[in-house]
Amino acid sequence: MTRILGIDPGSLVMGYAVIDQAHGQLHYVASGCLRLPAGPLAQRLRDIYEGISQLIRTHQPTEVVVEEVFVSQNVASAIKLGQARGAAICAAATAGLPVHEYTPAVIKQSLVGHGRADKRQVQHMVKVLLGLQGELQPDAADALAVAICHAHSQGRCAAAVLPFRRGRR
Repeated sequence: MTRILGIDPGSLVMGYAVIDQAHGQLHYVASGCLRLPAGPLAQRLRDIYEGISQLIRTHQPTEVVVEEVFVSQNVASAIKLGQARGAAICAAATAGLPVHEYTPAVIKQSLVGHGRADKRQVQHMVKVLLGLQGELQPDAADALAVAICHAHSQGRCAAAVLPFRRGRR
């Protein structure tokens, strides 16, 4: 069995998710958000490190997966996001866990079949693939998507989504 901790990084809200992969099947374990108080970035980075370290101690993952930074227009926000990712990655590395990273487009491709899917489509597929009911917190759903993407990319999951191809067969 492989236990995957997926992380959707943020400097104020960091989504996390834990899934198990065994015999080609995915099983939901836990998900939620680390909500960080407004204040100095250094304190929030410490809180991220400590929060991820606690999740690792609690859930004992065998692998950690973090979404890569997507830079659009606000470079300052991207830098803070990169620092938040660094704190999470450092917690995983300190615990001796392998860390994997995927871009948002690769994650969407893995779950929905195309890299430009919207959040609603990704959340729907997360719920379908894990057999979940009800609403998911957006950051937790994104972390679940990161974890599922990793399971698919490792070829350990029977429910991988194949890309949609236009044209003749």
